[in-house]
Amino acid sequence: MLKIYHNPRCSKSRQGVAILEASGKDFEIVKYLDEPLSVTHLTEIIKLLGITPINLVRKNEKIWKEEFKGKTLTDAEIIQAMVDNPKLIERPIVVHDNNAVIGRPPENITSIL
Repeated sequence: MLKIYHNPRCSKSRQGVAILEASGKDFEIVKYLDEPLSVTHLTEIIKLLGITPINLVRKNEKIWKEEFKGKTLTDAEIIQAMVDNPKLIERPIVVHDNNAVIGRPPENITSIL
């Protein structure tokens, strides 16, 4: 099952939903700002993406700049920061079976359809 971790206020995320709709495939929308991810769930997504946690952080967000920028953080601390502040999670993320991509640019999503 396809799943998109979506922020409706984000244009790239909305474009990601449009790509999935155009594919004709069934998919689930997870509004991760409304349904916060657990540490375990976010860790699984990061593993599927094949990246380190810092590469999933939106470093231009105010909360990152004010509370975390310049600090030496472990992967676990970075993941906890994203769980506690879901706005820090890059979006959209699309998961399909055992694969995942960050939809930036949104066309990246077609690689796992």
